[in-house]
Amino acid sequence: MTDRIPLLIDTDPGVDDALALLMAFNDPRHDVVGLTIAAGNVGLSHTVANALKLCEVAGVNVPVFPGCAAPLLHPARDAAYVHGVDGFGDIGYDPATRQPHVEHAALAILRLSHEHAGRLVLVALGPLTNVALALKLDPTLPSRIARCVVMGGAITAHGNITPAAEFNIAFDPEAAHIVFAAFERIDLSDWEATVEHGLLDVDVDRWLASDSPRARFYDAISRKTRAWAGERRGNRWHSADGLAMAFALAPEGALQVEERPLAVETEGRHARGATLIDWRRESGRPDNARILLRYDQARFEALVAAALAAR
Repeated sequence: MTDRIPLLIDTDPGVDDALALLMAFNDPRHDVVGLTIAAGNVGLSHTVANALKLCEVAGVNVPVFPGCAAPLLHPARDAAYVHGVDGFGDIGYDPATRQPHVEHAALAILRLSHEHAGRLVLVALGPLTNVALALKLDPTLPSRIARCVVMGGAITAHGNITPAAEFNIAFDPEAAHIVFAAFERIDLSDWEATVEHGLLDVDVDRWLASDSPRARFYDAISRKTRAWAGERRGNRWHSADGLAMAFALAPEGALQVEERPLAVETEGRHARGATLIDWRRESGRPDNARILLRYDQARFEALVAAALAAR
């Protein structure tokens, strides 16, 4: 058995996911044992193709498992207007030569949870559909997960896809409800923490100038997204999945966390998909979310820069 920590990443690549994946591939303390893929930022055929291509560019042989092509119950809009129709900036890259595995993502999650029982770190960077399906197939899944890190939510209802909701949770609120109800404790990196940990454009440009295949590819696929963000959010670029991955890879970098009960709103005309934090513990329910409020900015930036410069 290796001393490296097994890492399973559920993701919907996506420019933002791509940066987080490069960070994971570059981390010497972790071994990425699989990528389970969902629809989210764009449709499943694109997110699977993007995962395969990123593995090829990064020179890693990580298995890719296609999963759910739609939310559990209700249709949801994607984020192609941010990431490009193909999710990778519409640069027209040559498809990867490798094919995805035939095993469904939900089944892969369960199998890998047995193979690495008690040690597996599960990082969910997209909608939680695959994880919810795995839980419905086997509710004992959380007992085999050492740590579950989720990028999602807006802890004071400052959403980024609706007034109250963040994209990943709003894409499939029912799935999010299932996941947060099943795990005794989830480490949460939400959209509002992302906004507090922006990356200066001049720094991002400098990191992307690294003489590495990863930096060159990421520069190309992220140009459309960075331009879109620059028109709306000033001189800082925000990587929600990158921050969540930093929290997953180096939890010691967390400078402030709060534990509280969290619930997901699955109904409501205005608040569907909202993550409701019981800040004053009025409900009497146990704390089920460990919420990242502040992370060491220098450590976060160092992880990003190193991932892009890696060969």
